[in-house]
Amino acid sequence: MEPAAGGRCHECDPNGGFPLDDGVLVTRARAGDLEAYNLLVARHTASAYRTAVLLGAGSDSEDVIQEAFVKAYRKLSRYRGDASFRSWLLAIVANETRNLHRSRGRRDGLVLRAAAADPTSEVAEDDAVGAVLAGERRASLVQALRQLPVRDREVIVCRFFLDLTEEETVKTLGWPRGTVKSRTSRALAKLRSLLDREEVRHG
Repeated sequence: MEPAAGGRCHECDPNGGFPLDDGVLVTRARAGDLEAYNLLVARHTASAYRTAVLLGAGSDSEDVIQEAFVKAYRKLSRYRGDASFRSWLLAIVANETRNLHRSRGRRDGLVLRAAAADPTSEVAEDDAVGAVLAGERRASLVQALRQLPVRDREVIVCRFFLDLTEEETVKTLGWPRGTVKSRTSRALAKLRSLLDREEVRHG
């Protein structure tokens, strides 16, 4: 953690000087410490924004994450700590994005323009998808992802674009673990098939 100007770390315990973990910040925020919640917002804004963009919020991503942070604050009493605060928050972001799709009347929503535009996207090094993320194949990957059913796209985004663990994906999407496992496997098989067709088409 980089110290702030003057040598003080904004996210550190003033008594010990060590970065505060999310659990401590959540406890303080529940007790009415707005600065603690502001630290949580600052710490997780990038992940929340990236999630909203990858799940198709597009130009409305800022609004989605602002609403998600407001709802998360109101629901802090419901956070039990059985999952990471990050995955709990991203579940709220995912739900807000789904609400956005419904309000737009576009239930087939996962638009992955951000994946094509951002060459520095952090993607899990999985053999099934890692090899296809090199520069010239990124467009083909995004095109193939757009052809997948919505739920297949959601699980691919969570596992390989957002680099969520299986447990975090369960919490984020609200699916049973078995569903995450089976859908991930099927979605990767469909994705490989679509990419193979793209290769044949383009020689």
